[in-house]
Amino acid sequence: MSHLPISPSATPTATNSPDASLSSTSPVSNDVGRATWGSRLGFVLAAAGSAVGLGAVWKFPYVVGQHGGGAFLVVYLGCVLTLGVALLLAEMTIGRLTGKSATTAMRELGGRGWAWVGRIATFNAFAILSFYVVVGGWTVAYLLRALKGSVLAPDTSRLEAEFVAFIADPWASLANMGAFLGLAALIVAAGVQKGIERAGKWLMPALFLLMLAVIVRALTLPGAMEGVIWFLKPDFSMISGKTLLEALGLAFFSLSLGAGMIVVYGSYLPKDAKLAGSAVWVATLATLACFLAGLMILPAVFAFGVAPNAGPGLTFITMPAIFAQMPFGHLVAVAFFLLLLFAALTSAVSLFEPVTAFLIDEYQWRRGPAVIAVLLATFALGAPAALSFGIWSDVKLFGRTIFDLMDFVTIHMLMPAGGLCVAILVGARVWPQARTVLEGTRAQWFLPVWRLLLLVLTPLAILGIWYQSF
Repeated sequence: MSHLPISPSATPTATNSPDASLSSTSPVSNDVGRATWGSRLGFVLAAAGSAVGLGAVWKFPYVVGQHGGGAFLVVYLGCVLTLGVALLLAEMTIGRLTGKSATTAMRELGGRGWAWVGRIATFNAFAILSFYVVVGGWTVAYLLRALKGSVLAPDTSRLEAEFVAFIADPWASLANMGAFLGLAALIVAAGVQKGIERAGKWLMPALFLLMLAVIVRALTLPGAMEGVIWFLKPDFSMISGKTLLEALGLAFFSLSLGAGMIVVYGSYLPKDAKLAGSAVWVATLATLACFLAGLMILPAVFAFGVAPNAGPGLTFITMPAIFAQMPFGHLVAVAFFLLLLFAALTSAVSLFEPVTAFLIDEYQWRRGPAVIAVLLATFALGAPAALSFGIWSDVKLFGRTIFDLMDFVTIHMLMPAGGLCVAILVGARVWPQARTVLEGTRAQWFLPVWRLLLLVLTPLAILGIWYQSF
């Protein structure tokens, strides 16, 4: 929550590169020895994987269910294809201009004070990863249960009791969290091309194929078309100010904006990469994943008479009950939780990499030790979040459990703050350099629109998100 064939050894020439107008006195630089993506497709799938995570597959369907179906979908699409594309392009630009991760990139572009913006964004990615792996661990456990068949039961009260007991078990929760974190670490340790890019090329197509398989089964259920109509037919009387702000917040979260993830992925791009098309592709794939997730879950929900606004429990409680009543429900459950694991992994890798790149760029660590350090630190910070569902459930700060507080601070405060800083940096401070990524291309017409979105609409939208959050 974008990108053409690019040779890893390609280096731009001073006359042909769209960035050739940057003089030697420009604050930006690109380390020619830095790892690059092997192809545009690899970059597109990896960056889209950053956006297509639990936000799309887990969160989007129940948020749509809580906000009226089709009307919310229309508003969400509008947010993604305007502000979402603008901020994706801005973050890619920061990374591409400097060839560095968020802290180093912002220092080079904006000066020493801006390095703190990068540090906060990197810390935010680390903090999100630390509680994200808790839910990732749940996907590991439920995939194993689906393989055994023990996850299926028509009685939702029983499923709810089993889920509550599972997340309250400290050893089970920590073990599954560690397994999920280890999978993400292995991918990141393999490097940009052999790890992140290769995983994206396998996981993303597999994710979409699994979603299509579950959708086909869901749409064949009696009464499923009622859910499709509810999901696709907008009732604009349902739209309110809260709907707009909720859609903005979800777009921000589902596109992984404001935490340095897209900056790092953009830093692995050669200078001849086409950024505008890449940003559109990332937003399109992320939106497609949300759309397919809605088609996958909501028709089944209507077919079995379940309320579409069942909330976060829709994935781990309601859906297993639905699978238990389906023909071939065991196979559908396995496919569902496998795709949920794939979705979680693609986002976890994109959260893991900015922290790893920070250690590499700022302190010249080698990738192996950096990955181990991030793994250990993430497990240490993630453990309290995992235990907040069980033995530490009574530990509360500002009226919130440890997990809820981490979620609130990172998603509702720091991610929008990071996005606002990115918009100001690109739209105001380094606009002459930033605009070179589009000048001379067919996307040049987007320049005035892009700047308007960054300097006017983005601040207004983020202020609205903060207002709604508090």
